[in-house]
Formats: sequence, C-alpha cells, structure tokens
Amino acid sequence: MALPRLHRAAFTPDEIEFIAGNELISIVPLYKMPALKMIQATYGPFRPPLPTKVPLWLALSMKQNQKCKLIPPTWLTIEHLKERLEQEETKDEFCSLPFNYMEISHMLLESASDDIPNAEQVRKLLKDLRETRQSKARVGLEALDDRWLGMHNLSFMEINEIRPFFSRAFDEMRKLDFKADT
Repeated sequence: MALPRLHRAAFTPDEIEFIAGNELISIVPLYKMPALKMIQATYGPFRPPLPTKVPLWLALSMKQNQKCKLIPPTWLTIEHLKERLEQEETKDEFCSLPFNYMEISHMLLESASDDIPNAEQVRKLLKDLRETRQSKARVGLEALDDRWLGMHNLSFMEINEIRPFFSRAFDEMRKLDFKADT
C-alpha cells in the first residue's frame, strides 16, 4: 500500500535500520559450517577461528543462535569515539563517521554488547556524539537559504531527521522568493 505524499517525507527508524542491516561486518564463527548460499551472495564457508565478513543481519542472527562472536567495527571503540567527539566539539564541520553509524551501533549494542569492549562507555560516547551533532545541525539550519544547505558527513538517520523540516522550509522560501521576483 502506498503512503500519501505527506507521509513519505522520511523513512522510519526501523526502515533505516533494515537498510543498514546489509552492511558487512566481521565475525569469528564458533563452529565449522558450510557456505550459506543466499539470493544475492554466498557467505562462508565458516571455519573457526578465521574471521569472515557477512551482512549485519546475518551476523546478528548467528550471534543470537550462538554460532559466532562479532568483531566490532574499528570506529566503535572508545578511543575512536573520543577522538570524533573532540573533533565535533572543536570544529565547525561534521566529522567523518560511517553513513549508518547510528543504526549499526544501535543494533550491535542491543544484540551483541558482550562482544563490544566497554559497551556502556561506548554507549555514553555515542549519546554525547549524537547530541553534539544534533546541536550542530540545528545551528546549520539557522543559516538556511533557498538555494543550498551545506552539511557534509551527516549520517542517514541525521539526514532523515532534518529532511521533513528542511523540505517544507525550502519550499516556503522558494515561494517567498518567487513572489518577491514578480
């Protein structure tokens, strides 16, 4: 069923999380298993202790069934997140983070926090990083003009959050500019 145009302005967080589930992540299988042949690709064979890359959704399913341990992404460490938080607080532009960092970190912390060293501190740093970036995005929206909005390195979820506001504001500003020209 198609949604009315008004309700299609943004994805739901669950839809964004579903899309992020296709990101590849490294795992260490706990059991020897043959390759899994899926429609889009074949993953495996799985031979402990050799790491292999699989989509996040498959890694979480295998983790739930106690068939693997997840290897957290390099950006999901205390050191890396502290560095990014410091950059966010000291620089005007957004620091570079993976496009789906919010969704991936949420799924990993929700389902595999035992595989993430210092998970509670990582969770706190992600929260601080998110709040800092939201504050910076609000400042960026204050400088809105009717032709262009430059905010580089935003994540999918961050873009999704400001899209409905920006789209309506941009349309209204264009209408006002058109009326001023006539």
